[in-house]
Amino acid sequence: MNVLWLQSAGCGGCTMSLLCAEAPNVFDTLGDGGVSFLWHPSFSEATGAEVLALLGALESGEIPLDALCFEGSVATGPRGSGRYHMLAGSGRAMLDWVRALAPRARHVVAVGTCAAYGGVTAAGGNPTGAMGLQWDGRQKGGVLEGGFVSRAGLPVINVAGCPTHPGWVTETLLMLADGTLGAQDLDGYGRPRFYADHLVHHGCSKNEYYEYKASARALCEIGCMMEHLGCVGTQAVGDCNTRPWNGQGSCTSGNYPCIACTAPEFEEPGHAFTQTPTIAGIPVGLPSDMPKAWFMALASLSKAATPKRIDVNAHSDRVRLAPAPRGRR
Repeated sequence: MNVLWLQSAGCGGCTMSLLCAEAPNVFDTLGDGGVSFLWHPSFSEATGAEVLALLGALESGEIPLDALCFEGSVATGPRGSGRYHMLAGSGRAMLDWVRALAPRARHVVAVGTCAAYGGVTAAGGNPTGAMGLQWDGRQKGGVLEGGFVSRAGLPVINVAGCPTHPGWVTETLLMLADGTLGAQDLDGYGRPRFYADHLVHHGCSKNEYYEYKASARALCEIGCMMEHLGCVGTQAVGDCNTRPWNGQGSCTSGNYPCIACTAPEFEEPGHAFTQTPTIAGIPVGLPSDMPKAWFMALASLSKAATPKRIDVNAHSDRVRLAPAPRGRR
C-alpha cells in the first residue's frame, strides 16, 4: 500500500510522535506490513519539481493512490480561498490539493486532531479558517463534504490525538493495508475503535486514588486529578494508559490531567485545562461509564472509607506512607 503524506496548519507533532514508534521502529513496522511512502515532507529526499511531478501524476490517476494521510488542519482563509497556505512552487493552495487528491485515494486518513476536527489551530478567533478534513469541530462537513467517502467506501478515518500515539497511526495503516478496517471499526467521530473504545482512565496509575476519591489539590501532588485539577480521563477516549508512549509515558502518569485531546473542540473547553468546573461543588463532567447517581453515592462512601495511607500520599509529591508488609495491619 502506497501512502502520500501531506502537512498543513499544524506543528508537525504527529510526525514527531510517529518517529517515536519502537520495537520495531516505524519504518520496519510499516515496511514489514507492505506499507511504503510515496512521499513524506520529513522522511523523503525528493523535493521541488520531483514532488510536483508526483502530485500531478497522482491527481491525473497516472499513479494510483492507496492512502492519503494528512497532518494538520486545512487553512481555508482568506474568504474560502485557502491561500493562507500555498503549496510551495505549485501556485495552488493546499486546500485545492486536498480536494483534488482525496477523491483519488482509496483511503483518506486524518492524522491528529487538527486534521480530524480543526484542533488547536482552529482555536481562538480562527482567523485562518482552519478546519478538519471532514469535520469542523463537532459539525460534520469540513473541507470535504460531510458525506464524502473514499474509493474504498469509507469516510475520512480520524486518527485523533494531540499528538497521535505512534501505535494508533501504524495500526491504522496496517489494518488498511490488510483490508481489515471497515466502517464498523470506526466510532461516531470517525476514530478507529481499537483505541476509541477505551477510556484514558483505564489503566491510569492514579486509579487507587480515584477509587477512594483522594484528590490532589495541586499539580505537584500525586492524588487523583479529576475533582480539582480538570482531568477528564474518565470521559476521554484513548488507550493512553494501557499503551503508553515509549512503553511508560502518558499525561496522567506524568502528573498532568487528561484534556481529552482525542475529542473535537478539546482545545476550547471554556475553562482552564487544570481546573474542574463544578456546580455546588460537584464536577460538571462525571465518568461516562457509570450512572451519575451511582457515582455520587459511591464517591461519598469512598471518601468516608479512605485509608490514611491513601489520604496522606494523595496530598504529597511522593509516596510517604508505604503499604503495610504482608501479614501486618
